[in-house]
Amino acid sequence: MTYIIDGHNLIPKIPGIDLSDPDDESRLIKVLQQFCRLRRSKALVYFDKAPPGMSGSKNFGSVRAFYIRQGRTADDAIMAKLGKLGKRARNVTVVSSDRQVQQAARAAHARVMTSDAFAAEWKTLISEEPSLDIRNRPLSEQELAEWEALFKERGQGKNTKYNK
Repeated sequence: MTYIIDGHNLIPKIPGIDLSDPDDESRLIKVLQQFCRLRRSKALVYFDKAPPGMSGSKNFGSVRAFYIRQGRTADDAIMAKLGKLGKRARNVTVVSSDRQVQQAARAAHARVMTSDAFAAEWKTLISEEPSLDIRNRPLSEQELAEWEALFKERGQGKNTKYNK
């Protein structure tokens, strides 16, 4: 699954990030990297009002950030991306609370998620305790004793079953 995200629309919805922070965009990118890792997905995040000479895109692992030059909006860039995707837009989720962007996403048959809904999903995702992988569980006392005995026997050359 790929998420197309209106970055400045999402920032105020994520706890601990504020649009007035000088590093708000990089902090959101870190949140999105973690989200993508946990969801096994990719994200395209759009930020408008890039300073002169700073527009363009940059990869951050599973997150690609697009910095839109002044005079154009992230909304315009997202809608243009949906147009370029054509039928493949069905495979993306657009995250924005902007009605015009949502309407364009629906017209392209993309899924739509509000910024509030994404933030709620993010909060749920990070609050879940990861389940303990059975391969990483601690050994029981009996299992530990069996392994110690096996290694002790092997070290003394007594256990022919494992010394072949």
